[in-house]
Amino acid sequence: MDHGDDFHTWLNGDHATQPTQRSEEEWALIAGYLRHAANKIGPSLPLCLPGEPQECGRTAQQHVLVWGAAVKAAAQHLIEEAAPAPANASFVAGPLYQRHLAELRAMRSTPPGNG
Repeated sequence: MDHGDDFHTWLNGDHATQPTQRSEEEWALIAGYLRHAANKIGPSLPLCLPGEPQECGRTAQQHVLVWGAAVKAAAQHLIEEAAPAPANASFVAGPLYQRHLAELRAMRSTPPGNG
């Protein structure tokens, strides 16, 4: 299981933003959902979450990142397989994806009750 341990060699002085603050239990729940989704849409993946028999010692938040990447890769692969032409895949993975991402970011920045 690739946990992205080469992150710091990839980082070129980019400054981090503050992630959403959640408890370890909340991150673990999200990581479990992402792992489940990754296993549903992609190839069978190994189990690796804090506290499982194959515990790797990383935090639940790190597993959210790793499983999120697995879901994103599986979704991209499905887009490429389903697209009738490369241009369709490019549009869906580019502009359409960016529109959906912008909507999610806007929802996150809107206080509850104001949306």
